[in-house]
Amino acid sequence: MPILYAAVVAATVIAGHRLVPNTVGHLGSLIEAFLPWSVVIVPVLLALRRSWLVLLPLLAWLITFGSYVLPHHAGTPDLIVVQHNVSDENPDPGGTARALLAEHPDLVGLEEVLPENVPAYASVLDAELPFHTVQGTVALWSRYPLVGAAAIDIRPHDLGADWNRGLRAVAQAPSGEIAVYVAHLPSVRIGATGFGSGRRDESARKLGTLVGADATSRLLVIGDLNTTVYDRGLRPITRTLTASPADFALTWPASAPVARIDQVLARSMTVTRLTALPRTGSDHRPLVAGIRF
Repeated sequence: MPILYAAVVAATVIAGHRLVPNTVGHLGSLIEAFLPWSVVIVPVLLALRRSWLVLLPLLAWLITFGSYVLPHHAGTPDLIVVQHNVSDENPDPGGTARALLAEHPDLVGLEEVLPENVPAYASVLDAELPFHTVQGTVALWSRYPLVGAAAIDIRPHDLGADWNRGLRAVAQAPSGEIAVYVAHLPSVRIGATGFGSGRRDESARKLGTLVGADATSRLLVIGDLNTTVYDRGLRPITRTLTASPADFALTWPASAPVARIDQVLARSMTVTRLTALPRTGSDHRPLVAGIRF
């Protein structure tokens, strides 16, 4: 009977993960960060007990994620966006830039861009994307002119002014202006006290406030947000943006990806497809998004 109870609890958590409280160790966020992998409990339970009740978690998972494994026909995108945390330990920034440019993107958002590596990225990307801005360790390359480029303050309260991991610029595309945010939210840690996401959540709230107050109709958030879109910690950002397409597109860690913590989110536009590219010199894989107006 304990196995059957475990199956019922697992199915309930998968289907009703938003009901899991976040008050102790950010348990709800921890579950949501790895929610797609909840299906692995099914073979474990089947190995312990053969019963149709053990399949309840599989049913809950299929209801939640079944559409993710179906083929999608997104059509030709109006805009191609690449997001990549290039890593501050990347041994080959030029090679990384060439891999990104091979997708013929219109916009490229980068994180962990060291000042000494900017020329290497620019020497490759500028050939097709002649407009760029670098603010702190985040950068944006664009096919279209950029105006109003500036750093944004998404720092957690306990970090100093040298922590600069966000920017906003307006891309003047032929179809109209697009406000583009590039952000790198703080990392999370799993320790004795649970899921340490306090800094990331605070930074997400600040970014969400900026995005929510932005009067530009078309808007993009590109970045390493250090969690998946299922995590309620990103709710301050995602609540004003359209849902991501039904696609896993795992980006981290690059050697054996288990989660998509890199995101391309849109407002007044639709992200129709997401694709994770082969690994570069980074510990993340690049993410390519097709967007329709």
